Amino acid sequence: MENRKREQRIFFRVSEQELALIAEKMKLTGIQNREAYLKKMAIDGHILNLDLSDMQKMIYLLGNAANNLNQIAKRVNISQNIYKDDIEDLRENYNKLWETSKTILNRLLKIQL
Repeated sequence: MENRKREQRIFFRVSEQELALIAEKMKLTGIQNREAYLKKMAIDGHILNLDLSDMQKMIYLLGNAANNLNQIAKRVNISQNIYKDDIEDLRENYNKLWETSKTILNRLLKIQL
């Protein structure tokens, strides 16, 4: 026990309802260790848990759009022609990318600390 960095203890009591609320909030943040959760809340006052699945989708769409653009550029350099389908495909990819970007930005704007 001599080598512990944290020597001070804090004890407090909660009701059953308060304990249930703490457990619910822990579940929402994905933190399973109650001591870690309570310490984080006491020091920082808030925990922000972000769902980054939309960002992963956007990264996928960006890679897709870049690959399509490269393929079209190669074809144009070889054949000196660009096809209407290629342009439409690019337009669809960029529209998906734009919609995903707007979704992410709207979700970020709703975050209030």
